[in-house]
Amino acid sequence: MDYLVNLSRLDPDPALDARMAQAGVTIRRALAPEARLVTDWVADTFGNGWASETAVALTRQPPTVFIATRERRLVGFACHEAIARGFFGPTGVEADARGLGIGHALLLASLFDLKAMGYGYAIIGDVGPSAFYEKTVNAMPIPDSAPGIYAGMLPLQG
Repeated sequence: MDYLVNLSRLDPDPALDARMAQAGVTIRRALAPEARLVTDWVADTFGNGWASETAVALTRQPPTVFIATRERRLVGFACHEAIARGFFGPTGVEADARGLGIGHALLLASLFDLKAMGYGYAIIGDVGPSAFYEKTVNAMPIPDSAPGIYAGMLPLQG
């Protein structure tokens, strides 16, 4: 099922920013020279499907991929405008870095970017952790949205 986020109701979260700084995590837009590194990391960590969407988001100008780094090492990513305009995802944080708020920070970076692009709403496609999105950004399920944009997709290998 897809979820909808009202971007006009998003507020910055200074406490989350402080948590990222305290944990030594930097959230920033991916740079073009990092494209191969980022897509390879996503493929190795989350699979080829997400890596393909990340590759598309990296071709946008500016790239619509945000990354989380810690000690100059990639620990998370978030894309938007990869599968379709106004869509958020895919996103992921490596297992060892979960629980620090990195996923939340990446989500907000992407959603604020969509808002800056002029969108009033964002769609989170094929939501996995629905409670996370409901809690962090008041996302709401979109009725009759399953199977959604991924309907009929070919089976992925690896």
